[in-house]
Amino acid sequence: MRVRLRYQRAFMARDKSPKRGKGRPTASSSGVGREALINAARELLQELPPAQVTGSAVARRAGADPALIRYYFGNREQMLLEVAQQIGRESNLPPPSAGDPIKLLADFIHSTFRFTRSARNMQRLMIDELDSTSSPEVRDSVRAWNRVPVDYYAGLKALDAKGELTDYDPLFLHLAVIGISDFFITGRPLIELLLPEGTDMEKLGQQYEAFVERLLLDGLKKR
Repeated sequence: MRVRLRYQRAFMARDKSPKRGKGRPTASSSGVGREALINAARELLQELPPAQVTGSAVARRAGADPALIRYYFGNREQMLLEVAQQIGRESNLPPPSAGDPIKLLADFIHSTFRFTRSARNMQRLMIDELDSTSSPEVRDSVRAWNRVPVDYYAGLKALDAKGELTDYDPLFLHLAVIGISDFFITGRPLIELLLPEGTDMEKLGQQYEAFVERLLLDGLKKR
């Protein structure tokens, strides 16, 4: 009789325990939230081509249930878009309203290099996602994010009251700077083939960045 009563009480206690909603993963209760998944995706994008940054790989890196990606973002595409937007907010600057356009241009070139170092494979990610997506929202978001540096270069032209800079196309300048800076990161295996073994790549990167600054500023300054 006593044994039966104990089983009845145990069953009633279990029956009264809170039930999770249908489809809602429980990993969030262990502290794995939205930001943890974004951080895991960012880490993986530093190490792997975007195609290999799958939902399961991100969840594994974060120590989470893969269902959390669907719960927080809807799908992998939206999660990677969130990653791109977060990095964009950290690196992009609004068009300048005051200052020396030559100095601002130099600073923005260095800012672009910092971005490509901190967001390896980001350009490849955007190209791959745009190539595969049919979502207008994704296309509009990527377009808006990439318009920021173009608008910044246009703002420098408007700020150049003394006419120190030669005429240039803001879009072409953006493509040149992002391409020059990005290839030094993504093309590293090829670059290393051209260098003596044991070359200090960090030091070389600083020298390359200084070279690009001189190259662009000398080319854009009026003579």
